[in-house]
Amino acid sequence: MLSRDVRHQDRLAGIEEKLRRAQALTPDLMTEVVAQASVRLAALGPEPADRIRSLLACGGTIDAVLALITIERPRWSLRRLVCDDGEWLCSLSQRPSVPLEFDDLAEASHPSMALALLLAFIAALRAAPANERTTSPIARPRPTPRPTLGHPICCDNFA
Repeated sequence: MLSRDVRHQDRLAGIEEKLRRAQALTPDLMTEVVAQASVRLAALGPEPADRIRSLLACGGTIDAVLALITIERPRWSLRRLVCDDGEWLCSLSQRPSVPLEFDDLAEASHPSMALALLLAFIAALRAAPANERTTSPIARPRPTPRPTLGHPICCDNFA
């Protein structure tokens, strides 16, 4: 199990390096990112991958990256995307309602907005615990309600 995590981290490091050197997001580069970093996309069947390909074919690179983030990291959301002196800073968060100083962010920057988003996505993949990386969305454990003893009561004061 450890060697699989090490290989996954090595693949993510290689993808991250390619993204940092790239000037723009191309369909070939996006295909490579999906092939190397995506775990859930293959488990969901051909529809999500076709959606990402069609977005790329139409020139919707930002939409394609956001769709990939939504599919692969459903608990993460875009918290901040700002451009400062020609450099895009992207922050992904699991808890966007928490103040920044208390949140664990996956952040990245790049002159290209799409590549900044993808680099933040790679940072979110690296931040994910091992069980979240390898769990299929179909086999994800669901919380089960616990039976309670006694009788529910209302504690509101209507006086």
